[in-house]
Amino acid sequence: MQPEAVIFDWGGTLTRWHDVDFHAEALALAHAVTGSSHPPHVHVDALQRANQVIWGRSRDHQRSSTVADLFDEAGLPHDPELLTHYREFWEPHTATDPQVAPLLAGLREAGVRVGVLSNTIWPRAWHEDFFRRDGVLDLLDGAVYTSEVSWTKPSPEVFRAAMAAVGATDPARCVYVGDRLYDDVWGAQNAGLRAVHVPHSVIPTEQVGHSEGVPDAVAHELADLPRLIADL
Repeated sequence: MQPEAVIFDWGGTLTRWHDVDFHAEALALAHAVTGSSHPPHVHVDALQRANQVIWGRSRDHQRSSTVADLFDEAGLPHDPELLTHYREFWEPHTATDPQVAPLLAGLREAGVRVGVLSNTIWPRAWHEDFFRRDGVLDLLDGAVYTSEVSWTKPSPEVFRAAMAAVGATDPARCVYVGDRLYDDVWGAQNAGLRAVHVPHSVIPTEQVGHSEGVPDAVAHELADLPRLIADL
């Protein structure tokens, strides 16, 4: 049966996996700290600890967060207008896989709705800027970014929100595609969706959840998805 919708994870799925230097990430964040006479590197440890707390909330309690929440956890005031260094740090990791545009176009031509569900602290505008830059924003029927809602994957609530965003109603006729066996595969299946695993990411130990789902299919290339979905 043709699915009603295919919903995708973002990082490590629609983008290629990259290892991240979390110390360098925190240093980039530190340039947005305000009201301090100290140089940015002084705030790195507090921001790294706060980042781990934010990841833990998502992993263990499916509680969402924003960039502002990260600074609040670190006890540091910040100016969102000064996040330029942070965004520039992440820019090389945001390139959309070249297989995505033809894949999404083909799914939509076949009458399948296409969506994105991403665990993220970033605002929607950043994600849309990256999708627009790479020519795929108009190929999405809807998207949920957890910075805008109360939950994160693998909460069933956030999968239902993603279905609603693309106008889908039956989880049994929806497929979720992601690179994490806990957030994406276990989470989607627990919400009643089928799940396809993209197995190329090296998930940091502290981000691995308490369960691993067994995917309904494994996509070693995104271009394989139409064939895999047809066989589910």
